[in-house]
Amino acid sequence: MHAVIMAGGAGTRLLLGEKPMVTIAGRPMISYVLSAFEKSGYDPIIVASFRTPFTMNWARANGFEYIQTEGHGYIHDLLEAAKSIEISGPFFSCVADLPCLSTGHINKIRLAYETSGKEALSTWVPLPSGKEKSGTSYYECIQGVDACPVGINILIGDIIDRPQEEEKFILDDPHLAYNINTRADLEKVRELFSRLPPREEDFPSVLPE
Repeated sequence: MHAVIMAGGAGTRLLLGEKPMVTIAGRPMISYVLSAFEKSGYDPIIVASFRTPFTMNWARANGFEYIQTEGHGYIHDLLEAAKSIEISGPFFSCVADLPCLSTGHINKIRLAYETSGKEALSTWVPLPSGKEKSGTSYYECIQGVDACPVGINILIGDIIDRPQEEEKFILDDPHLAYNINTRADLEKVRELFSRLPPREEDFPSVLPE
């Protein structure tokens, strides 16, 4: 199964340059996502755009496969990437700003997909305790739980042009709620990484000692 890492957005809300290259504990945040997929047995492919030239240079220097799409938005770039790579079966798509992603998360998501009987799967987490719904960009009530999307999906490549029957999978792990969209999000994750020891069941092994 392919693992497509979406890294074509400029990350304008952070105002720190290209979002995938923003560092946490001395490493670009995209490296945590790539490490989690590699440790799970995947060869991830980075999807970049003209908005992320430094990300492409970093990928080239570190031996990661990448492609450049037109940069017309997440959905457009995902469709373009799936067709460019000629993916026919199921594949992971994942945002580049999930530094707390782990092999355990990936394995649980794939198992949920394989047992769902559905064409596609999206991953959700319950809204963090105390987080105002008005401050969340998007949420839904799923099986009685208010949840927000994580940015990890499984889709089928050869039917990418049409809607796919979708399983909405809730993964109750607050670490996956840490998408890096604002400076406040970034500081929370940097503080988290600075005080927690590495635990392979929770985080990629590249966490600092």
